[in-house]
Amino acid sequence: QVQLVESGGGLVQTGGSLRLSCVASGSIFSIAHMGWYRQAPGNQRELVATITSAGSTNYADSVKGRFTISRDNTKNTVYLQMNSLKPEDTAVYYCNSGAKLTPKAGYLDVWGQGTLVTVSI
Repeated sequence: QVQLVESGGGLVQTGGSLRLSCVASGSIFSIAHMGWYRQAPGNQRELVATITSAGSTNYADSVKGRFTISRDNTKNTVYLQMNSLKPEDTAVYYCNSGAKLTPKAGYLDVWGQGTLVTVSI
């Protein structure tokens, strides 16, 4: 099994910064993509940013220029640096990963339990 554990959420004022971390653990052979999604109350879960094993990134238009995703493949960890935070960034942020347990196995789509980010006015 693979587990994703997020950390780094909290309460911050408008214009502030937070850094989220997500560590993948378990009997992992390899990890393909890693990414962050968020879900605000009453809204559907939406993509925030993703990063491939080679380091290619993709961002939602709403966070471009403010958020930066990165990963440390040696630690099976993905980060999300969030700057210039706005009240509309308030949501539960979920880590997502595609992980393979054996060389011949398919990739598992794994989700973390989420970490709450609250941006106050």
